[in-house]
Amino acid sequence: MYSHGSESLIRQAREIQESELNKFYSRLIKLLQGKELGHETVDSLQRLHLILSATKYTRTLPPELQKRLVSLLSSPVEQLQVLSSAVLRETLPLSGQELNYNQENIGQLNSHAAALLLSQAGSRADLSSLCAQLLRSLESRQSEGPAHCLTHTLPILNTVLTHSPESLTEDHVTLLSKKLVDWLRYASITQGVGASSGGFFTGPRSRQPAPIAELDGTVSGDFFTVLCVGQGFTDDQWMNVYSFSMLRHWLLTYHSVSNGNTTADTDDRSEVDGSVVSMVSATSSSSRLLPPKERLREKAFQYCQRLIEQSDRSECARVTLLTRCLVEAVCILDCVCVEDTSLVFRTFPCIKGLFGRLSSDLSFARVLLPIAQFYLNHGEMAAVDCESVWNLVFGRFPAELFNDHFLAHELLRFLRLNLESLQLRVPQYTHSFPNLLKLLAWDSPALVDDFVDLLPSLVTTGTAVELLHTLLDLPCLSATLVLQLRSVCLPIADPGGRGLLSLDAFRNPSFRGLFLFLLRTEAGSGDTIDRLSTLHELLAEAADWPRVVQCAQTVPVLLHIFFNTVITVADEKLLAHLILVMLERSSLLLNIPKYCREIHRVFSCHLLRLCKLHPSLVVDQSHELLEFAGATANVYSKEEIYTHVVWVLGEYLSVSCDSRCSVSLITSCFEALEAVLFEITSSAPAPGAVCAAPRVITTLMSALAKLASRSHDLIPRVSLFLSKLRTVTRGGSVAWCSDEDDLVAIVTRGEELWSLLKAPGVAQSVLTPPPHVTTPQWHRDINVAMPLRLRALTNLTHSQ
Repeated sequence: MYSHGSESLIRQAREIQESELNKFYSRLIKLLQGKELGHETVDSLQRLHLILSATKYTRTLPPELQKRLVSLLSSPVEQLQVLSSAVLRETLPLSGQELNYNQENIGQLNSHAAALLLSQAGSRADLSSLCAQLLRSLESRQSEGPAHCLTHTLPILNTVLTHSPESLTEDHVTLLSKKLVDWLRYASITQGVGASSGGFFTGPRSRQPAPIAELDGTVSGDFFTVLCVGQGFTDDQWMNVYSFSMLRHWLLTYHSVSNGNTTADTDDRSEVDGSVVSMVSATSSSSRLLPPKERLREKAFQYCQRLIEQSDRSECARVTLLTRCLVEAVCILDCVCVEDTSLVFRTFPCIKGLFGRLSSDLSFARVLLPIAQFYLNHGEMAAVDCESVWNLVFGRFPAELFNDHFLAHELLRFLRLNLESLQLRVPQYTHSFPNLLKLLAWDSPALVDDFVDLLPSLVTTGTAVELLHTLLDLPCLSATLVLQLRSVCLPIADPGGRGLLSLDAFRNPSFRGLFLFLLRTEAGSGDTIDRLSTLHELLAEAADWPRVVQCAQTVPVLLHIFFNTVITVADEKLLAHLILVMLERSSLLLNIPKYCREIHRVFSCHLLRLCKLHPSLVVDQSHELLEFAGATANVYSKEEIYTHVVWVLGEYLSVSCDSRCSVSLITSCFEALEAVLFEITSSAPAPGAVCAAPRVITTLMSALAKLASRSHDLIPRVSLFLSKLRTVTRGGSVAWCSDEDDLVAIVTRGEELWSLLKAPGVAQSVLTPPPHVTTPQWHRDINVAMPLRLRALTNLTHSQ
């Protein structure tokens, strides 16, 4: 929302009258005619921009003012360039006076004028014409035109290529490819003349250009690259830098250009015109015979190989520069090899050498990811061993650099872009989830979207159980990572400060195994640990740490994705195991109250879903389910999941769902639930404890009625209980239910069930209806009279 002052200014700008606006135009024109443009001019231009942008209507400026504003685009003051460009973008160009840069005034082009040119391009033809003008300016030699405009030309062409590649023709591609070859491979090998410091000894001899140098200070013996150093740089050396910066984008997108008007000559005269050829590594004659695109690939290949060679001369202070250049070089080599697979075998020795040199230094981790991409794309073709690469990517990166936010983003982006290939060709991927989840445990809010995409690929029949345990222990992992960093940063004994019990436990050898299990780097060492309750006690004080709380908030989302995926890959045996894990882990969670409630809610949802898809699971796991439902303590501590377990037993413990369901099994289930219901409705809860939820009581009553309807011998027992319930509640309030409305609802439900059980045949049909009754399609079945009756009733009830 805008502030009150801002809203007032916007309202004034919108309500300005035409006569006042014309006076303002005239005053601004007079200001722009002056020799010096001061603060008053800047303020007036800012006000004009506000007036034009505050309304949804596009205005047309007076011709004189339009002309003055266009001239400001070439002003030496950048603030005036910015303001004039912003104002002109809010207006309609005058008919026949559109902004136009031809061969004569192309030297005035700057980034702000370029932005205006692109915004006023009304069609693809306009963009194509602009590209043609810009490319013609590239053909002019330095002596024939201004060279500084070239620094703006390539970014403009790059922008056009990004947003509208079809605006470039094949002729444009050919010409620009030739120029890129010139700038990349044949830039000057002498330093540009730097600014003189003055003094007695300043003279022509002291300004003699010196040769460019390598990173270690030695004189360069090969062609110029972005890693060459010097006191100053020539124009073509700057164009070398610009060309390298846009080379990868050009290689990736120049295939999208238009194929029309292909009249360019494939003979490359640009390579020898006005170029300085390196004496050490001259281009072979066979390279000159290649078409422009292929020749550009060859020169890009040579350029990147030289960059990798230069990086071996690095200094510690230039790690950032080297990292960025090497990332770009490896990515360009990957693009080149994708286009021309014959280059793979020439490139791999260089890439392998670079990996061997950098793999032990994690400060170059950003370079190692593009190397991993290269191995993934071309390793199979070259028949090279990639295991060391994947051990680094899935092993050391997450384990040691989990707190590097930028690397985490880059690593997860690499995984998402190559998900299918990694699943098929990299066995380490699916077993690396204990390590990868460290990234999420450390920075959950920023990375949860990535793991929403990645998690389904990590769920397999072999990893499902351990992955479920790992997801549930994610808050513990978050706390452990915090302790791991603190144990390194903080002294072992700090008398002046308050110690952390969890940090002491982390350093204690007797508990070391618990934390090492959480910090494991790959799956397969066991689904979980025996002393989870001990671990949760040690980490109790971490329950309110912000990082741990944020991590706990992401777990329910991931659990939904996990269960949605596992039902598509698992058999009934695995699903039965997962049900046991849910029952067991419902009481083994880090004590964050909201987290525990959310996990119980997720478990309840997917327990119902699993049993609905495979009703036989209830018979398979009847012993564990009955043990869970028979524990009265679960009524109070795990209300959500307990209610659903009871419902599942009452709904699916039936011969119609599984022929193995015997009378004895139904009876044992009935007795277990009856005991719990009797206990919670015959005595008051313990001091300080809340009463049992009404939903739990009604669910228990319904489950007992369902079971009794399937074994008629049990009907007298449940009927007796329901009749006693009605008698007890006639006396008013009871100790086991504190709310009168809840008590009325419980009694009403009991009376309904008691009435149904008076007719056992009806009770079974109502409480356990057959599938064809629960999912009717009568309103769609053309073989019955129901659709006709519905239409007739509809016509009668609708007013004519």
